Amino acid sequence: MSETSSVYTTPSPEPAAAIDAPVLDPGPVAAVDERAERLTRRRSRAPWPPAPHHALLAGIVALSAVLNTWRLSQNGYANVFYSAAVRSMLDSLHNFVFASFDPGGLVTVDKPPLGLWAQTISAKLFGFAPLSLLLPEAIMGTLSVLVLYRILARRLGPGAGLAGALSLAVFPSFVAISRENGVDPLLILLMLLACGAMLAAIETGRLRSLLWSAVLVGLAFNTKTLAAWLVLPGLTLGYLVCAPGTLRLRLGRLLAAGAVMGVVSFAWIGFVELTPASQRPYVGSSQHNSELGLTFKYNGFGRVQGEQGGPGRLVHHAVAARAPTTARKPAGAKPASSSIPQLGRESGPIPFGGPVGPLRLFDYNLGDQAAWMLPFAFVGLLALALALARAPSRRRDPGLSMLIVLGGWLITEAVVLSFSRGIVHPYYVSAVAPGAAAMIGAGAAMLAGRTLRRRSSLALVACAVICTVAVQAVLLDREHYMQWFVALLVGLAGTGLVLLALTHTPKLANASSRATHVAMALLLCALAIAPAAYSATTWLAPVEGTLPMAGPHHVPGQGPFGLDTTAMRLDDQLIGYVRSHGPGTRWPLLTEASITAAPFILSGMNAGALAGYSATDPVLDGSTLARLVALKEARYVLLGGAYSLRGGNLATAAVARDCRPIPTALWRAGATSSDGLVLFDCKGREAQLRSASA
Repeated sequence: MSETSSVYTTPSPEPAAAIDAPVLDPGPVAAVDERAERLTRRRSRAPWPPAPHHALLAGIVALSAVLNTWRLSQNGYANVFYSAAVRSMLDSLHNFVFASFDPGGLVTVDKPPLGLWAQTISAKLFGFAPLSLLLPEAIMGTLSVLVLYRILARRLGPGAGLAGALSLAVFPSFVAISRENGVDPLLILLMLLACGAMLAAIETGRLRSLLWSAVLVGLAFNTKTLAAWLVLPGLTLGYLVCAPGTLRLRLGRLLAAGAVMGVVSFAWIGFVELTPASQRPYVGSSQHNSELGLTFKYNGFGRVQGEQGGPGRLVHHAVAARAPTTARKPAGAKPASSSIPQLGRESGPIPFGGPVGPLRLFDYNLGDQAAWMLPFAFVGLLALALALARAPSRRRDPGLSMLIVLGGWLITEAVVLSFSRGIVHPYYVSAVAPGAAAMIGAGAAMLAGRTLRRRSSLALVACAVICTVAVQAVLLDREHYMQWFVALLVGLAGTGLVLLALTHTPKLANASSRATHVAMALLLCALAIAPAAYSATTWLAPVEGTLPMAGPHHVPGQGPFGLDTTAMRLDDQLIGYVRSHGPGTRWPLLTEASITAAPFILSGMNAGALAGYSATDPVLDGSTLARLVALKEARYVLLGGAYSLRGGNLATAAVARDCRPIPTALWRAGATSSDGLVLFDCKGREAQLRSASA
């Protein structure tokens, strides 16, 4: 038996047909018999009763479910921008189709609709409430753990699957995004399913599996646009190198899959682009009311090359409203100091990923969200590559396709996140989790499976463990968390390395490999303790919905609507005033930025945003606002608040100049401060608003 035969489980070839068998038309009866035989073979391979590794898998899935759901209700509506959009999408099919942020259909969210459609369907079935929006993401996170296990276990064995599933389940950033209502959990699940379908296409040569992978990538694109395409280099290269058939056949099939992916990816965007602008909401976060522009600029290459709103590119103007400059702090504002306090939490979340460079994933802003087991992942990738180099036939080896597809995903994500100069929020590193976990599982299988020489294997294991322990020790010290655990971690890791070394001694070289696998399992469990504990800190406080992060010191959320109790009380007073003083029929209240409008929408008021999410979108100008006021669809405008220092747009400037400011005492009784907000009444000012745009 070759050295590699104990590691890779390849399907046994079908028995050859008898040479002298007559050639007959099988007909429908034979087809039925063939399907029955296939089903019988599948059932015969199904392990029953469950094997011991199934109990371990159940434990890992339970761990993932607990991490994702424990005290989940405390997060309230989490990302109030998306929650408000779901509430608006429930109001009408028009809002649902176009992913409108506000009930009046003025402006869209800044993402494709698939993730929000899933939340809207859940809210429709179970009622609009925080848990109906949060539970789908938590379930998707746990499903991703199961999907990764299946991908690894089918090709490298249950041990690899368990190691990968555990590593993904405790990845801090992955847990953080699974506990809020962003679109990343669905994105990751679809990308993982696409990888599984592509690996099946490579192994079986079936075109339908390849096309299914293309459809899944297209659906992922409709979740978070170009972020979904970061899996394409690995998928494409893996099929091109490892799939059966001639090079011409493989290229032709890839072109067909690319066409399918393109159709699925751009189906919704094309629909929006072909709809006249007057019959749909304005495309939020775009400057030209174009989904294509949003996809390839703000949400695309702008994130890599740098863009307004990215680090060092924030543009501040004089506040458009007649309000004090102490405006309500927008979500995502950078704290004054980047140091973590000994006690308590930061005053504001870290919005960007820190200095560009090869060590960015280990740096202060991203390291505690992603770096806990990255050294083992990169060494695991190297171990898999070295094991394949020793294999007699590499091209059709399932390990090679795993290396290219999932390892390629890891490398692509790491490179893009490390060197992007635009907006890179800390939670973006959650996309590193599946590829890293896959390489941890594959590497553990290689290093425990004796596919490498004993010295090489031990050297790689020692390197992986020592580097991982060193990184975890630095992170625990830097985050002022579980510093007492460092000594225990060193002891556990050292004991595991000694046990693993003993199983590689000449005396035990021919013994059962069970001891080697047990030693490797103990090592991985020891290395998973710190990230699991750090992930569990998401239970300690409500999540900050805009920038979800694990960690005991990061800024928490501020109540179910993203505001503290004082701000909510004052907003309730504003709602009462507007409703009792002849509000607009379509938008009782218009605000400057979507984040300011979101709590009003969640409170039941049909608010809207004049200038989109970042308060700079050219959604309206003075003339179009005047038309809405003349039609009595709008009247009151609230300026100031989130992102108001960025300057607003033509409509906000016209309101500040031409509409009548209402004294704060009239709409916030007993308030000592307006919190940087000024309420304007635009009734009767239509002519002035029009002349402002002339």
